[in-house]
Amino acid sequence: MSRSGDECVVALTDQWYITYGEAVWKQKAEKCLENMNTFSAETRNGFEHTLGWLNQWACSRSFGLGTRIPWDEQFLVESLSDSTLYMAYYTIAHLLQNGNMYGNEVASIRPEQMTDDVWEYVFCNGPAPKSDIPPALLGKMKQEFEYWYPFDIRVSGKDLIQNHLTFCIYNHTALLPEHHWPHGFRCNGHLMLNSEKMSKSTGNFRTLRQAIEEFSSDATRFALADAGDGMDDANFVFETANAAILRLTKEIAWMEEVVAAESSLRVGPPSTYADRVFVNEMNIAVKETEKSYNAFMFRDALKSGFYDLQLARDEYRLSCGAAGMNRDLVWRFMEVQTKLITPICPHYAEHVWQKILKKEGFAIKAGWPIADTPNPTLRIANKYLQDSIVLMRKLLQKQESGGSKKGKKGVVPPPSEGNKMSVGLIYVNEHYYGWKEQCLKVLQSKFDSQARSFAPDQEIVEALKNCSIGQETNFKQVQKLCMPFIRFKKDEAKEVGPQALNLRLPFGEMDVLEENLELIRRQLGLEHVEVLSASDEAACTKAGKYASLLNQNPPSPGEPIAIFMSKEEFEAQN
Repeated sequence: MSRSGDECVVALTDQWYITYGEAVWKQKAEKCLENMNTFSAETRNGFEHTLGWLNQWACSRSFGLGTRIPWDEQFLVESLSDSTLYMAYYTIAHLLQNGNMYGNEVASIRPEQMTDDVWEYVFCNGPAPKSDIPPALLGKMKQEFEYWYPFDIRVSGKDLIQNHLTFCIYNHTALLPEHHWPHGFRCNGHLMLNSEKMSKSTGNFRTLRQAIEEFSSDATRFALADAGDGMDDANFVFETANAAILRLTKEIAWMEEVVAAESSLRVGPPSTYADRVFVNEMNIAVKETEKSYNAFMFRDALKSGFYDLQLARDEYRLSCGAAGMNRDLVWRFMEVQTKLITPICPHYAEHVWQKILKKEGFAIKAGWPIADTPNPTLRIANKYLQDSIVLMRKLLQKQESGGSKKGKKGVVPPPSEGNKMSVGLIYVNEHYYGWKEQCLKVLQSKFDSQARSFAPDQEIVEALKNCSIGQETNFKQVQKLCMPFIRFKKDEAKEVGPQALNLRLPFGEMDVLEENLELIRRQLGLEHVEVLSASDEAACTKAGKYASLLNQNPPSPGEPIAIFMSKEEFEAQN
């Protein structure tokens, strides 16, 4: 029944079908898909599902616009079945249409001249046709097609996987040799506006021209890149576009200030720990951004090539302190960031390239930046350093406030002079010992690094009982400590791999902390900082009355323990 209450009768009328699903043809389509780059498992699953159910498809209709079926001109080819090889037409369109994309110029070739024999010659390597088309032009058409085909990628909406795009695969395999079959499809979702569906009736709508006039071209492109990747619907957010205007403008202002104050920057080859970290972060940004662009993951490219790179620059500026930033690294940062953002914000990039950096030519033609292989261990070490500083700062603030509650308006009262901490002792244990060492050895023996999975918990517990821990008289008490540690390390190993189960970190903790003592002092506002080994009894005595804290909560790899005291306390006991 219809909404109006009328009875609807489905009638099977004579029409033309394409026999998709025919066994031999389907095998060809499946082979084509197997070798295609679909850029996501979700897209591939969609094509596989469609190939599984697609059978006869009605390809004709009797009304509307379209191409008439050659052998039965009372019917038109329905739109989803029509033009599934238009990518092939693209390769010779400029020759057929005399270089005019709209087809409103006098054509070089008349439609009736494009016979089946001509198409066979151009697309299927057939024999030279009998035609009044000049042989040179025929040869040029064939050359253009052979040069551009097969196409590497076709970008389209996810809703067309179940029809038009699958038809494209089928028809390419039916008409063209295997070496001309499609290489890739990149499918995406639809675009929402401020988390809501675009709709003219509700006013939640923008044309491309309106967005450019409101936000500028580059800010619009920035927000579109940030809107989302993959098959999910993207979300264009006005706040992101407005923030892009401010962020890009602020970055231009910073670059102009740096160039104007070039003489104040540190010169010479990069030599400090902060220099090495910054170089490594730029190398990582180049590699990750290139990978994201190649996968058409523009939000990921924006994250690594702009957001993360700026965070690395800000951290570098803070880490350098009074020594200042290295001039060569700052200039490399400006060049690298400009090149990485060029595909998304070309006008901004060209302004920076020519007006600020005074480069010749265009940024878009400058080539992709060259980067050395990133050092993952250096990145891990720097994260350890930054995380340790954050934790030590929180501990220091808590200790100085005496654990007191916040005062009015949430403000912690400043410490008194007598309570002012000015000395920090950082204790490090670079190796796991005792029950933690035994737990890690058991986990190492029960971990499948290929599958990133562990043996059952009961098997792990039995292994603990059979090692030295199981011989302890207080095993049940130790087991209560072991199980949370084991759960934590299992989760970490599943995420990062077997290195999470190593008995020590892949870098020297004391070396990293000692090389950055000035940064730690500055960040914590201390006068004196020492890095000490918790396994050194003489070093532990420096903690004085606080030494018991090292026994209550001993440091372990990746988790140093900081003890703070006043200058008077430190001098009195050392």
